[in-house]
Amino acid sequence: MAAAAAFDFREDDRAPVLALSGDWTVDTIAVREAEVRALAERLKPGAVVDVSALGRFDVAGAYLIDRTFRESPAGDTARIAIRGQHVNAMKLLETARKAYGGALTTPDHPRGFTGFMEQVGRVMAAIGDEIIDTVGFFGETLVVLGRQIIEPRRLRWTSLVNVMESAGFNALPIVMLLSFFIGLVVAYLGARILGDFGASVFTVELVAFSMMREFGVVITAVLLAGRTNSAFTAEIGAMKMRQEIDAMRVMRIDPMDALVAPRVIAMLVMTPILTFMATMAGIFGGMLVCWSALGVSPAMFFARILEVVPSQHFWVGMSKAPAFALVLAVIACKQGLSVGGDVGSLGKRVTTSVVQAIFMIILLDALFALWFLEMDW
Repeated sequence: MAAAAAFDFREDDRAPVLALSGDWTVDTIAVREAEVRALAERLKPGAVVDVSALGRFDVAGAYLIDRTFRESPAGDTARIAIRGQHVNAMKLLETARKAYGGALTTPDHPRGFTGFMEQVGRVMAAIGDEIIDTVGFFGETLVVLGRQIIEPRRLRWTSLVNVMESAGFNALPIVMLLSFFIGLVVAYLGARILGDFGASVFTVELVAFSMMREFGVVITAVLLAGRTNSAFTAEIGAMKMRQEIDAMRVMRIDPMDALVAPRVIAMLVMTPILTFMATMAGIFGGMLVCWSALGVSPAMFFARILEVVPSQHFWVGMSKAPAFALVLAVIACKQGLSVGGDVGSLGKRVTTSVVQAIFMIILLDALFALWFLEMDW
């Protein structure tokens, strides 16, 4: 049974003495906390702790004594002097003092316009660092892919097929379903708006142009950014938190070969396939609207597409898919490898991965549109 914590305070001529007796543990110190803290002002520099009669002693008791001395006139710089013998009193008091991180201070941030400009500067510097890191990781990824092309035996086929299934084939239903509804909406709006000008027949070209050039590939990329990017970042980030990646390096396994390359290659293979299926699903949805609302039969619908819509529009959309796939995979893997050792870092990196991926998709699509416009495609 634990002995009750007790103390005796004596103010000798040379230095005050705090004599401890009984057990000073987490279970016994609560009743003495206020009394001991009230002694802080009387503990002049040079005060001594007498542990001759001290029983059990743990970190909680050591923290209470150390805090009392830190709040004394001597402050947190004075070393606690020990009188008597105890098995671990000195060690625990030193541990409690080392764990003390100093008094909390409120950061002095500039206010007003100066503070705003400082915050803007910090954000811009962080964006610049992120861009440099991402470009560097992109270059490293290209080197790894080139090395695997030269030495195909380095490619991990099991990982590649597994990623193709999880990131590609498993995403096919949701990609096709969403593209189907997008095709429905585009055709319905086209039929209503173009019908006001007596040009509802051009709804066929509207559906074909929009799904082939833009919506098919963009919808696919956005869905992959939300579904696959977050999964890649979470998987690699969890491995980083559990120190599995460090273990791989110890075993002389390059994480770029084992984790990054299979995901990048799988995305390069599967994204064009998903884009093609999304485009077909969107055109099928538009065909249903034209058939039901405009009386355009499926045979007439596809015949008009073959007759009026050049095939270059299909290849314009398909040519964007590999670029989007490479950007998505690089961002996801880079953010996953940047995860720290806490759960908050994992959540932050997953969010950053999805946001960066969607931003880059829109930016690249705008650049592609401008370039194809200049090329008269």
